[in-house]
Amino acid sequence: MAVFTRTTKNLILKIDEFFDDIDLGLLVFREGIKAYLEKDMEAFNRHLQKVEQLESNADKLQRSIENEMITHSILPQHRAEVSSLIDVLDEIIDTIKATLNEFSIELPDIPSSLNSNFISIMEASVCAGEELIPAARAYFKAPYTVREKLLKVYYFESETDKVSRSTTRIIFQDMKDLDLARKSHLRYIIHHIENISDNAQKAADLLSGMAIKIVM
Repeated sequence: MAVFTRTTKNLILKIDEFFDDIDLGLLVFREGIKAYLEKDMEAFNRHLQKVEQLESNADKLQRSIENEMITHSILPQHRAEVSSLIDVLDEIIDTIKATLNEFSIELPDIPSSLNSNFISIMEASVCAGEELIPAARAYFKAPYTVREKLLKVYYFESETDKVSRSTTRIIFQDMKDLDLARKSHLRYIIHHIENISDNAQKAADLLSGMAIKIVM
């Protein structure tokens, strides 16, 4: 059973657009990190500006979605959970924007020997977010398919943790030429990138419980 009916078409369109912004934000984040590691700051800044536009639009859509659900008494029995889901998804693009801004402001000095490690962390974290989007869309159209779609979210979140730990171990144990301040800064940047997958897992946990209630 679909959560929404044809009478809520306008709201469905807004939610789909909101999901599109998150999905695009993840894609732009991927390219932004690659540009930074390649020292292409012109491309990096373009990606940062694009993310800021997407985040702003997502915030507007979030407010509009929540207002429409209240004003038109749509999904009164599921409203709190849907609002919580939208909030957690919004945290993903907020984290994307915040992380790129950290790169822009602090200009972390990442040794080229760690580029592949940072790419691996970023890819795993972004993939966790990307796998979440089809599961979130499915909740509103085919909730019985949600749980199977969430498996990859958990997989990539776990992979993010593994690659982050191994990279942090390399930084602190093997890179003797780096001082403690630089090592700590690299760990701090890694943590920011990890936050995307952490938020994806948080949304997946919420979505899993929501889907069970719908299909029961």
